Amino acid sequence: MLEARIEVSGVRLDKALATAFPTLSRARLQALLAEGAVSRDGVALTSGSAKAQPGLYVVALPPVAPATPQPEAIPLTVLYEDADLIVIDKPAGMAAHPAPGCETGTLVNALLAHCGDSLSGIGGVARPGIVHRLDKDTSGVMVAAKTDRAHQGLSALFASHDIERTYIALTRGAPSASKGRIETRIGRSNGDRKKMAVLKSGGREAITDYVVQTIFGEPAKAGGAPMAARVACTLHTGRTHQIRVHMASKGSPLLGDPVYGSGSPAAPVRAAITEAGLARQALHAAVLGFVHPVTGEQLRFETAPPADMQLLETLLTTL
Repeated sequence: MLEARIEVSGVRLDKALATAFPTLSRARLQALLAEGAVSRDGVALTSGSAKAQPGLYVVALPPVAPATPQPEAIPLTVLYEDADLIVIDKPAGMAAHPAPGCETGTLVNALLAHCGDSLSGIGGVARPGIVHRLDKDTSGVMVAAKTDRAHQGLSALFASHDIERTYIALTRGAPSASKGRIETRIGRSNGDRKKMAVLKSGGREAITDYVVQTIFGEPAKAGGAPMAARVACTLHTGRTHQIRVHMASKGSPLLGDPVYGSGSPAAPVRAAITEAGLARQALHAAVLGFVHPVTGEQLRFETAPPADMQLLETLLTTL
């Protein structure tokens, strides 16, 4: 339970509460108001848009939900497994680990059921075994650690970028050069903190090599852009949303990307996306290669894009 005295009046209640209780976001306070968990001088308040009045405000915080993920019998496509690690082909729609609003149905829940108590605990209570992640709606190859020594070794490989990682992306149009290196700094967008962006300063170094493998819908005029393309992207760093941000920065955002796909694809491409049932960014982690951190064996795994991307690519070839 939190208490604070507010002396001001006339400002929006949720804004006054956010100032009085800096550890709680305005959105969180609005939710607590809707739940009847905020009171002034013993009287429950429900509207964040009402005007604040002077008085003693009390916020009754609900008990914290258990942080320990529970095992869930979710089928996994296992590409490799031994005593130290497991490699899976993650489906689109599965988050890597529990997070607010996505506490169940994650890869961690599935791994806990599949591996039992053998997952490495270094990642913390909510992220056992996880050494890297794919966006929830990105499919493809992931590795998880089952022992602490594997976790430490894999984390070191990812930190030094000594990992082979190639993704297949279907993009709107195509980068103007058929292949190249994108080298920028990526960090939180100044205009929208929920998004990442290429920054002139700050952020972290981000390097992506790309090759346009196929173009779909030949340009109507010389020098024009095709309607879409299949692009292979190789990561040399692993920043949040790196490929999505980098392809958008080249004017070729991923098809189906709800966050970075500014602008609309050509009508035939939109029709193909609808027919293929693609409801996510068209991105698949196709290749993952690394040296086994315990045995020293060179491992490399490659999987084809799932059905939605394959059907979309087939439809795009007819443009």
